[in-house]
Amino acid sequence: MRADARRNFDAIVEAARAVFRESGVDAPVREITTRAGVGLATFYRHFPDRSDLVTAVFRHEVDACADEAAALATALPPWDALVAWLHRFTGFVGAKRGLQDALHSGNPAFEPLPLYFRERFEPALSTLLQTAAAAGDARADASPMDVLYAISRLCRGVDPAADMRMVELLIDGLRAHSAA
Repeated sequence: MRADARRNFDAIVEAARAVFRESGVDAPVREITTRAGVGLATFYRHFPDRSDLVTAVFRHEVDACADEAAALATALPPWDALVAWLHRFTGFVGAKRGLQDALHSGNPAFEPLPLYFRERFEPALSTLLQTAAAAGDARADASPMDVLYAISRLCRGVDPAADMRMVELLIDGLRAHSAA
């Protein structure tokens, strides 16, 4: 992709991310193009179907969240990195509730996304859990997918403070002392 095309693609994805958060995934394309500073032709050249845009936004968000695990692991002690990332993931899940209907609509374009979710998040969390367990801070028997699914099921996205309280209870259960 040429540099200018890449900039346009990135601008559209970033604008769509913000618009989806404010207005939902069915927001008018003009709202997205205006915010991105691109024309309709540029938009449709990159995203011929709305599902293409939703997929791109979802992948972008998954990548940003997953990549943050490594940054936190180098910047913080193991337990703190794990907790910080679980908070970040909780925010991701709460913000993505608006995409749930689209992702579970039966549209074949969205079928690969659950696997993408797993391929990106499971290794990120696995590393954080293993490092915290090796430091004696976290339970060694916690499965990354169990933790991811638990947070996904706890968070409704309606009341972020309530979501975080529920996740704090889960996090407390991950502490090494909880295994005893």
